Amino acid sequence: MSKIEISLPRNCGLYTATEFDEYCQKAVAAKETLLQGKGNDFLGWTTLPQARDTAMLQSIKEDAARVESNSQLFVVIGIGGSYLGARAVVEALRSELQSLCPNQNAPLVVYAGHTLSEDYYSQLLQVLDKYHYSVAVISKSGTTTEPAIAFRIVKNHIEKKYGKQEARQRIFAITDAQKGALHTIATNEGYKRYIIPDNVGGRFSVLTPVGLLPIAAAGIDIDQLMAGAADMLKTCTQMPPQQNPALQYAAIRNLLYQKGKKVEMLVSFLPTLRYMSEWWKQLYGESEGKDHKGILPHSLCFTTDLHSMGQYVQDGERHLFETLISVEKAHTHVEIPFDEQNLDGLNYLLQKSLNEINHCAEQGTTIAHTNGGVPVVKIQMPEISAYTLGQLIYFFEFACGVSGYMLGVNPFDQPGVEAYKKNMFALLGKPGYEDLRKTLEN
Repeated sequence: MSKIEISLPRNCGLYTATEFDEYCQKAVAAKETLLQGKGNDFLGWTTLPQARDTAMLQSIKEDAARVESNSQLFVVIGIGGSYLGARAVVEALRSELQSLCPNQNAPLVVYAGHTLSEDYYSQLLQVLDKYHYSVAVISKSGTTTEPAIAFRIVKNHIEKKYGKQEARQRIFAITDAQKGALHTIATNEGYKRYIIPDNVGGRFSVLTPVGLLPIAAAGIDIDQLMAGAADMLKTCTQMPPQQNPALQYAAIRNLLYQKGKKVEMLVSFLPTLRYMSEWWKQLYGESEGKDHKGILPHSLCFTTDLHSMGQYVQDGERHLFETLISVEKAHTHVEIPFDEQNLDGLNYLLQKSLNEINHCAEQGTTIAHTNGGVPVVKIQMPEISAYTLGQLIYFFEFACGVSGYMLGVNPFDQPGVEAYKKNMFALLGKPGYEDLRKTLEN
């Protein structure tokens, strides 16, 4: 199997084949709305894998090679869609344990701008004191609070460490083409700039320089990533529902939602997919959570979370379903060794690989949860690679657009994200928010 495939819930008794076919037809109509793009300016992501900017990709690869030659760390400053997609790919292919191994060619990618924790930045600065590093700052406006604070802190550090002239060569700005604070700073300082397309929203931007530069800096083949996405684009746009995993996924999740399944848990049995789940949560939560509608996206990592959340999933409120990312092959092979005393009783597992054991745990869990009233949608991947991750990213993006239109919302805006910011600005005393501060204090 060279591409990802989808399996629908078995024996759940919640819907009929006729009902599913009806929702597949709704998905086809939503796909046409998506592809026609009427009244929406944020659909540039749909053609990114097909309309590749080869000059931009070559520039990214050259800059990644330069970072590799002079940096042990690559600091990615961003929040939400400005870093989650890149982190999902990087951590799927460059695990935290690999970062501890000596003689790694590519720099270790670390993150800033995604938190306001004082302790985190204190620790980060201590690390940056010890290692050579470069920086990518990612923001369309340059004024989003968390990354703007992080960039001010890191910019001050890198200029003191290397001097302003060398610091300029180590800073990359990924921002708007013509406007915004970061655009102005990058122009004035002479930073290498990459453009965030106007017609691509943040949570759909992983296949732009927003994601591609950090991914390439981590030593990952971005050509393969884009090739996987391009192949999935063809499947999503050209195949009928029976051969179209994105349409089937959009259809089944909306059908289950109408049947009372209000929570979707994205689960896998691989800890390296943790940040793929975090990216997915933003993608679907920010796209569909509107007008008091939408499935709540949640995630768990099994078997770890079976020992903390397994009881609830098995026997708790029946308002949820699972989407399981199942990966067929492992990259390595570890067997259970023989122990003469066998006090732990594990000798029955001799000559079985951990991957085989993990798959048995996955199969047993799927059966138990299905029997317990939790439908399981299975997304099957042959392996974790740049190519298959490109497929997975585009699959989730396309299905998200279709699913949002099926739900009856605009999946490409996010009107609710500003509410907390206004209160925060008022409490911090930002000019222009004086009246709101008085209201909050009363």
